[in-house]
Amino acid sequence: MGEEQKKLLEQQLWNIANTLRGKMDADEFRDYILGFIFYKYLSEKIEDYADDILKEDEISYLSIDENSADGQEYLEAIREEAIEKLGYFLKPSELFTQVAKRGNGDKNNFILEDLTKILRSIEQSTMGHESEDDFVHLFEDLDLTSTKLGKTEEAKNTLIAKVLFHLDQINFELKNHDRDVLGDAYEYLIAQFAAGAGKKAGEFYTPQQVSKILAKIVTNGKSKLKSVYDPTCGSGSLLLRVAKEVQDVSNFYGQELNRTTYNLARMNMIMHDVHYRKFDIKQEDTLEHPQHIDHRFEAIVANPPFSANWSASPLHMSDDRFSQYGVLAPSSKADFAFVQHMIHHLDENGTMAIVLPHGVLFRGSSEGTIRKYLIENKNYLDAVIGLPANIFYGTSIPTCILVFKKCREDSEHVLFIDASNDFEKVKNQNILTDENVEKIIDTYRNREVIEKYSHLAPLSEIKENDYNLNIPRYVDTFEEEEAIDLDVISSELRDIDIQMKTTDATIAAFCAELGISSPF
Repeated sequence: MGEEQKKLLEQQLWNIANTLRGKMDADEFRDYILGFIFYKYLSEKIEDYADDILKEDEISYLSIDENSADGQEYLEAIREEAIEKLGYFLKPSELFTQVAKRGNGDKNNFILEDLTKILRSIEQSTMGHESEDDFVHLFEDLDLTSTKLGKTEEAKNTLIAKVLFHLDQINFELKNHDRDVLGDAYEYLIAQFAAGAGKKAGEFYTPQQVSKILAKIVTNGKSKLKSVYDPTCGSGSLLLRVAKEVQDVSNFYGQELNRTTYNLARMNMIMHDVHYRKFDIKQEDTLEHPQHIDHRFEAIVANPPFSANWSASPLHMSDDRFSQYGVLAPSSKADFAFVQHMIHHLDENGTMAIVLPHGVLFRGSSEGTIRKYLIENKNYLDAVIGLPANIFYGTSIPTCILVFKKCREDSEHVLFIDASNDFEKVKNQNILTDENVEKIIDTYRNREVIEKYSHLAPLSEIKENDYNLNIPRYVDTFEEEEAIDLDVISSELRDIDIQMKTTDATIAAFCAELGISSPF
């Protein structure tokens, strides 16, 4: 998305937020905004698709008379092709622009009922087709009957009409495949309304620069991927970021616990032209009820909820994901449970990168046992990258990225990178610049040793440290203070003393001249 278009998007989102503010919490109107953005996208997509089909007949989709016999024939033919190719269908009168015009053209036009039917109709158009699972309940968070939209039906109608009007001003640039409208909108809304939408945002949204690091790491040296998987996929931004780094990804897999965010992930896939046959996103608890247990993936990325609770049930000791370690991650800190889950799903030629809190690097007990097993017995740990504090929405804690491979090129060393001091401060948030990101990636690719920034630790050194991975043990960032010459300091103090005596004498002379007592 171009910078100019991004600014226009942000302006319209701000206008909508002002319209909705006071009516509901920020995270609630976020869901309405993103849902309507998706409806607008589907409308533009099918209109473009239908116009291409109708080009030979020299008519446009919007010019079709839905009530005529010819119109019905055209619509039926387009429906069949659209459901096969796009996975869904919308009639011309159901398109976003038409509903927005009706709602804003005449105050007596009541669009809420139409809108509810249209959103239901999108889902119903997929019933019995391959795309059904990817569209079912997609709009369930758009409750147009909510009293939060207004006390009366007229008030609700006016409010929604205003929201549609503002969104109608946004050009999605469908032909521009670099755009990320949903991602940009999501990040903007979180950044602006952190008190509401951002309070748990760290759990389901990874800042774009961190996504870029993870994506570049798991695609390093590859131009195509058979599969990419995110076990805590949130709104799907990480999966899509990986796709930007290669020419082609054959299949996308993800799992997400939060229902609203799961819906956003499916919307995001569709908005990025990922065909419904190429993605498989499931909604369930990843650790307790994994949905892709028999799959192995070439690239795995994740930003799981930091130190989340999980059952740590003894039943998991017979689960192939955890059994070989002899211990389970503690119930109050699921960090290593996610690592074990991802290792289980990693293909032999694959790479995984996961964002975690610093505690995983040095905490003892069962976590220490798992860490030692992964390094000493399996030798899967490839790199440890320390990130700056305060770069995630909703939490200021410093984080790190752990990189694992089952077939490591440099099996004798683990690369440590301390990037914790490389950031730019913007308002209350620290951000990684493109230069910061490139430095991390170049250092990782070249496995380069840079003084006070990176270190290649032999496995023997890690063993000597009892498998404690705390980055300062390996990357010395200590800056020696300049030596102080005490003779010079003594001489300076003597000079100052002489100057003070001279100044005192001058002041005393002035006081005597004025006939007032000296202050000393």
